[in-house]
Amino acid sequence: MKALISVDMEGISGIVHSSETNPERYDYQRGRELMTAEANAVIAGVLDAEPTADVLVADAHGTFRNLLPEQLDRRARLVRGKPRALNMLAGLDEDTDAALFVGYHVRAGEGPGVLAHTMNGEILDVRVTGRAPDEDARGTGHAPGEDVRITGRSLGEIGLNAAMAGHLGVPVVLLSGDDAACAEAADLIPQAVTVPVKEALGMAAAVTLHPEEARDRLRRAAADAVSRRREIPPLSLTGPLDVEVDLASPHTIDLATLVPGVLRTAGARAVAFTAPDYGTAYRLILLLAQLATIRPT
Repeated sequence: MKALISVDMEGISGIVHSSETNPERYDYQRGRELMTAEANAVIAGVLDAEPTADVLVADAHGTFRNLLPEQLDRRARLVRGKPRALNMLAGLDEDTDAALFVGYHVRAGEGPGVLAHTMNGEILDVRVTGRAPDEDARGTGHAPGEDVRITGRSLGEIGLNAAMAGHLGVPVVLLSGDDAACAEAADLIPQAVTVPVKEALGMAAAVTLHPEEARDRLRRAAADAVSRRREIPPLSLTGPLDVEVDLASPHTIDLATLVPGVLRTAGARAVAFTAPDYGTAYRLILLLAQLATIRPT
């Protein structure tokens, strides 16, 4: 049995502020330790259920160099650093039996959600947003730079990554984060096990479990989720897919339209493209997020 554990940072218990997730801020080392400890709890749970499992852990926050290798459970292998194929899901392939998302956060523009954003690359104040193609979804109050919509459905990092796993036939069996992230996951994958480790009060505030309590719950939940993996279907988005992404920076729009097949849409804040399958759509969305990190010279 092969499992991929993708570990983000904003949804870790005890973490509520960017000072705990940003390498340049004073509380980052503490955030790394909390992140690594929750990863270890999930590794332990997977191996409780499947003692001979091959466990890969993908560091999936910011620089992808946050988890402390020397403190990670030695029974797992760590994927770290960037750039890399599949981004937050590096190491995932068709032979993977289950994906587990740890420390994830709600999509931008939703909430309250702790440190909510969507596919921002390495610049925390860049957001990607989309407009629904139907009239019922217009006028939702979302600000530019907050979301992605694929064939009319809004997806953040949870949905985008779960659909990429589904494209490879892999179910997402567990997700942890704040209560808003867990609700987002439950809407997309009702059968998945969700573990709310904190209750969001706002962008930088939450009622959080004690880290040891969160780890105990994660270990039990990971074992349960892996044991029930055959009951949880992959999230599948079949092509062709129409994709609209609304980008916060006009400069990024200019760069995006240099990519073949990517067109500026009405309103001058969005670009659109059609992808033959979800794998192609996912890679183009990642490219747009990287273009958003380039500033005019």
